[in-house]
Amino acid sequence: MERMSRRVMNLGGFLTQTAGRFADETGLVWRDQSWSWGEMERRVNAMAAALATEFGVVKGDRILVQSQNCNQMLESMFVCFRLGAVWVPTNFRQTPAEVAYLAKASGAKGMICGHLFPEHAAACREASADLSFVIAIGDAEFGEDYDAIVRRFDGEAAPAAPVDHDDPCWFFFTSGTTGRPKAAVLTHGQMAFVVTNHLCDLMPGTTHDDASLVVAPLSHGAGIHQLTQVARGAKTILLPTEKLDVAEAWRLVEKRRVSNMFTVPTILKLLCEHPSVHERDCSSLRYVIYAGAPMYRTDQVNALKVLGPVIVQYFGLGEVTGNITVLPPSEHHLDDSADARPGTCGYARTGMQISIQDDNGNELSPGMTGEICVIGPAVFAGYYDNAEANAKAFRNGWFRTGDLGTVDAAGYLFITGRASDMYISGGSNIYPREIEEKILTHPDISEVAVLGIPDPVWGEVGLAVCVPRAGSTPDGDEIRAWIDGTLARYKLPKRFVFWPEMPKSAYGKIAKKLIREELIRRNELDNPG
Repeated sequence: MERMSRRVMNLGGFLTQTAGRFADETGLVWRDQSWSWGEMERRVNAMAAALATEFGVVKGDRILVQSQNCNQMLESMFVCFRLGAVWVPTNFRQTPAEVAYLAKASGAKGMICGHLFPEHAAACREASADLSFVIAIGDAEFGEDYDAIVRRFDGEAAPAAPVDHDDPCWFFFTSGTTGRPKAAVLTHGQMAFVVTNHLCDLMPGTTHDDASLVVAPLSHGAGIHQLTQVARGAKTILLPTEKLDVAEAWRLVEKRRVSNMFTVPTILKLLCEHPSVHERDCSSLRYVIYAGAPMYRTDQVNALKVLGPVIVQYFGLGEVTGNITVLPPSEHHLDDSADARPGTCGYARTGMQISIQDDNGNELSPGMTGEICVIGPAVFAGYYDNAEANAKAFRNGWFRTGDLGTVDAAGYLFITGRASDMYISGGSNIYPREIEEKILTHPDISEVAVLGIPDPVWGEVGLAVCVPRAGSTPDGDEIRAWIDGTLARYKLPKRFVFWPEMPKSAYGKIAKKLIREELIRRNELDNPG
């Protein structure tokens, strides 16, 4: 039987529906400004009309967005969805060269860029012949101001593009063991399930009476979280500053009666250790969600003591839009008894299935360690224009996460390690090979290996083991300065050590398992000296 197309709601409809029901209620707050749902819908309509009529954007076109959190950043998501275009947000902390690669790899037709990033706009124009226009958020020489365009097209609208289940709506850039970013294709049908699942498993009972504080970049997990808020008419409050201001965050929680927020363990730790948390009324909080990296048990217990039973954990990659496990408030415990399952990241999300598999794809019994694999409607459509990566990512229909773990008899998942060398620092995935290649451009470095090591603040940080070339005596500060500017700063190793030679396997390869063992033998793994 020939497969028929599956028409689904255009995700831009979430804003339209909410604006229809709650037109005069506040939808977004940023700094000293606020926008009602009706005003947000009007602005999105205007920009969508402008992109369609003046800039020639059609269904399937990719729009790159390089911006810090702001109202235009959130609006741009719905503008793209409305047109059937693909939203391609970047991590705004990435370097111009890194963002230029994303522009080229995605084949972006246009770019919406914050006025603070002229070098990024220039690099993208130079790198990609497909890029036909750049719109500036704020006053900038590289493009017309976003708000000026909205004013010019105020009152106009572009009809929502008809979309099928598998039509792409978002390129969620992630990376593999090579360190080169890959565009995970998220679709309208998939994301409708993700929104429903978030409301079911992470924050049940969310309504337009709720308020959500954004303390992470909208380009990744926080963007998915805020899409969920729009679907239910819960207002979004953006922090007024680029960097996390913990005291201001707690002030806003009290003032705006914030009921939920999405965080990563690093942010949650900072929020709970700052004295201002005890100076503000946080009783409105119902769900404080953390994901993106393992959380130290001591930090988890402290968060429970400070905030009460409101913290929610989930485990999930960008390719599964976070939808693998959930550990709800009722499953967070202060005690470390076996019944409390300390260290678990929860059980399978509604509609998702987890399988622990060996190298041949055979499912392992509870208690046995293997690769965490998953199936279900939240799994992405594959990597854009990357057949090789897709072949590696799927096996017998299962998405292979690359993480290692085990499940107990009741189905609770415990992550035990990573199949790759990737580590997570402050909620961001760090891929050593990319960093190693940069360090090796230094004339005094012969060999290098970068590993993730535990850090009480960031979860993990990079340690670079370097072998100097004969006759040279480089130091860590010099090497760090050498690569600074070629990588986003969060990727730079925190520590450097220098050895005369590198441990190698029997095949002559640099073996990180042996390096870690040597670090322990030398007392350099935890020794900051």
